[in-house]
Amino acid sequence: MKNLTLRQLSIFAALAEAEDANFSAAADKLGISQPAVSMVMRQLEADAGIALLARQGRRTQLTHAGTILLRSAKLILEQVQIAQEALASEGARSGGHLRLGVVPTANYFAPRMLMEFQQQWPEMSFSLSVGRRGEILEMLADHRIDLAIAGHPPGEADVEAESFARHPHCIVGSPASPLAALDRVSWARLAGEPFIFREPGSATRQFLERLLQARSARVTVRYELAGNETVKQAVMTGMGVSFMSGHAIQLEVEAGRVVILPVEGMPTWLDWCLLRRRGHDLGKTAAAFRDYVLGEGARAASCEAWIGH
Repeated sequence: MKNLTLRQLSIFAALAEAEDANFSAAADKLGISQPAVSMVMRQLEADAGIALLARQGRRTQLTHAGTILLRSAKLILEQVQIAQEALASEGARSGGHLRLGVVPTANYFAPRMLMEFQQQWPEMSFSLSVGRRGEILEMLADHRIDLAIAGHPPGEADVEAESFARHPHCIVGSPASPLAALDRVSWARLAGEPFIFREPGSATRQFLERLLQARSARVTVRYELAGNETVKQAVMTGMGVSFMSGHAIQLEVEAGRVVILPVEGMPTWLDWCLLRRRGHDLGKTAAAFRDYVLGEGARAASCEAWIGH
């Protein structure tokens, strides 16, 4: 391709990321006119000698060639952003924009971490995206976020993971539950209780299923609910017991509305990890946030005081 410009790549990337590759939406995002977007795309496809967009009725999709170009365009634009940020913040601990993605449970401590970090970089700005692990990994791969906080990624994910804090999980129930008065609860005793499971595909559910399999334990699955907040409300009303992240129940335990049941072998632990794209440099702000998380993340993400450990 001849005379490929950053402006062309920026417009193409904005168009490709707009819903149904909508020209008006891309124009609004960039602050230019729709005819300008159309003109750039015509020139870009003419220079490429191949169609980058395929129009099907009212919908527009990327062709295979368009998908290849978008992948490269994101890499180029990200490197330009890193260079601009490095130059703008050279010699100063300020400025820059951090795009962080977290799984829902990490959202209980991520805002605190961001605010602590901003005290060190007072002029920096940030955006925080929350989604399930698969969504966050997809955002990371698509260069929509710089870093992510989640559990260990699946082996096939093309990311680097660095552990920075422990992630406790407990069996919880209502204070009115007869189990709350016991000094020790066996898994056999737990089998007779109505159990609230998270929705299929939830990382918490997958962890519990592995735990049950490893212990050859059985529980009575009475309810299946989506999301930490829904499960907490169900536990507080006495619907049953559940397996939850310690982060998700800190305030409720402190307020006495949820109790951690003394189940043998509990709590059990996972690791919190900071995730980044493999083989890609971080901008100055993202690199500084990584240093902060690896140095202070265990303290900032701690919830051990609420579970007696």
